[in-house]
Amino acid sequence: MPHQSDQRHAAEWRQLLLSHSLAVRQQVSALAAAQCDALASHFYEQMMRDRAASVFLSHEQVHSRLHASMQAWLVAVFAQQPDDDLMPLVAQQKKIGEVHARIDVPMHLVLRGARTLKEKMHVLLQDDAVCQAADRPGALQLVARVLDLAMEVMSQAYSSSRERNSRAQEAYRLFAVAQNVSTERERRRAALLDWENQLMFDHAVGLQSGQLPRLGASEFGLWFRHKGTHVFQGAAETEAILGAIQHIDEAVLPAFALPGGEAERIARLRDLRESCKRIAFQLNTLFEQNTELESGRDVLTRLLNRKFLPVVLGKEVNYARTSGVSLSVLAIDIDHFKQINDTYGHAAGDSVLQHLAGLLTHHTRGGDYLFRLGGEEFLLLLVDTPLAGAQRAAQKLCRQVAAEVFSLPNEQTLHVTVSIGVAAFNGHPDYQHLLNRADAALYQAKHAGRNSVMVAAD
Repeated sequence: MPHQSDQRHAAEWRQLLLSHSLAVRQQVSALAAAQCDALASHFYEQMMRDRAASVFLSHEQVHSRLHASMQAWLVAVFAQQPDDDLMPLVAQQKKIGEVHARIDVPMHLVLRGARTLKEKMHVLLQDDAVCQAADRPGALQLVARVLDLAMEVMSQAYSSSRERNSRAQEAYRLFAVAQNVSTERERRRAALLDWENQLMFDHAVGLQSGQLPRLGASEFGLWFRHKGTHVFQGAAETEAILGAIQHIDEAVLPAFALPGGEAERIARLRDLRESCKRIAFQLNTLFEQNTELESGRDVLTRLLNRKFLPVVLGKEVNYARTSGVSLSVLAIDIDHFKQINDTYGHAAGDSVLQHLAGLLTHHTRGGDYLFRLGGEEFLLLLVDTPLAGAQRAAQKLCRQVAAEVFSLPNEQTLHVTVSIGVAAFNGHPDYQHLLNRADAALYQAKHAGRNSVMVAAD
């Protein structure tokens, strides 16, 4: 279903076109079609002079394809008429914006490119003998307005995509900080208890109020103030714990220096104990409620899911580009998985998925990334691995899976095979290009008889 903003942009585009005469629209469209080659060449030449832009445009495939893509884009954006369905045009601009965000092209470079095209088209219109003098101001305005609207749609998609990626990056950071939630929770609860026990001992042996250890400076306090608050940012319990730490350090502990009898001392100790219990309870709630830490894992197999795929691939592709190291991906698909479900039931299918996930994990290095993409599809990202090494790894996995005996419910067993597509990073800045090549190789492996490995072409 089309997004409301897409419909609004399509309506604005239609109004824009209607505000100009048919003669003006046709002259601009004819100019774009006739001069698209010169415009694309001008755009590329101008952008390559910018060192920041050349980083994204210097890749051979980008270079060779950009010229043709730019020509097609120019013809498309200026060929539209008010009666046309403009939703596909809006969708095209959104897709371009999303690609720019995915490969981290700075938005100012995109806008600079649009300005370059606008200036060149203005020069061409001034020199165009076909364009009537009376129509020239309207044609110049139409060019500017069309390019501006296209940039607006791209920018909105760019911003939305960057925002989603930022949230995923933050979630991945949280995931990395505390992958084992239960272990981390117990460590922090133990640190809080250690501080409380130490304070009780120090108080019992007669240390003065100023000598008692402050919770904010303890192992627990330091962790929570510098890491916990970042991990659990925005949660009400986070502020409550910070408030409790402050209350203990600035009110409860200094109160031990005040005069008073045994009843007052016991009341202060009780206040301290209750404050610590509240912190422990709120900390436990934070860990239980912080689903971001677990939402990056597939529920069935416990592998990473699609949520972190853009973050991990973007990070590793950028690292491969800047450091020159190799990077490869294996697209893995279980052969005849539907037949397994139909014959043995979905419980058996789940068992096969879990067993395969364990097998792949066992034969994957600690620095690699293993994803379940959904259904029977898996993706293995091999860091620091060139194509030859990835091909060997894929062939080994293929043999290991075929030799494995998969246990099913009701004490049944089954042999399973997989097809694998292999692709190595070739310098293209868009990680989706790498995934598409691996998927194409997987498709070839499936149609070559399955239980096989195919390598993607460059």
